[in-house]
Amino acid sequence: MRVLVIEDAVRIADSIKVGLEQEGYAVDVEYDGENGLLAGLNEPYDLIILDIILPGIDGISVCRQLRENDITAPILMLTGKTQERDVIEGLNVGADDYLTKQFSFDVLLARMRALLRRPKDFMTDEQLSVEDLTMSLSGRTVRRGDVMIHLSRKEFAILEYLLRNKGKACSKEDIISHVWNFDADILPNTLEVFIAYLRAKIDKPFGNSLIHTIRGFGYRVGN
Repeated sequence: MRVLVIEDAVRIADSIKVGLEQEGYAVDVEYDGENGLLAGLNEPYDLIILDIILPGIDGISVCRQLRENDITAPILMLTGKTQERDVIEGLNVGADDYLTKQFSFDVLLARMRALLRRPKDFMTDEQLSVEDLTMSLSGRTVRRGDVMIHLSRKEFAILEYLLRNKGKACSKEDIISHVWNFDADILPNTLEVFIAYLRAKIDKPFGNSLIHTIRGFGYRVGN
């Protein structure tokens, strides 16, 4: 999943980026409102972390303009302890949740996971599944039947995106844009290589393929 962090405090922004990348997220960071707004309007993010106080365009205005331009990604706002009025305004213009600084990284992760859930896709313990394949988002584990499958961070991220869109044909461009950040150096066959790794782990040993190729377009998990 791909996340945009818009935060002018470099230490906080970079700390969030490092922590989320260790959890397998692709993360882009912008340090002011104008560039943050442009990124949010032009790149396909799954979630946006947005500080209220920003140089240039403030977070409330960024949130409002994103929603006015039909950007539906969940927005988690970061606020100071004395910004209750701004929190209310942020929620009114389209933010989905907020965190007051100083927050713990574990709380940030929990809030993000709550915002990223889709009722049709998850069960108890924040799980995604198709047939006998189950992914635990909180435990970051994958099982097929009773067999534990060990995936790299990038393999996990690709499979998570496919599972969140199970039954749908996902283009290669969409997968790449949601799994790798803006600065990533992606070779033409990079995604194909990772799909091959995934198939070797979750399909071939079980004699039943869950990942289907849509020739000339991309991939689909499930029917």
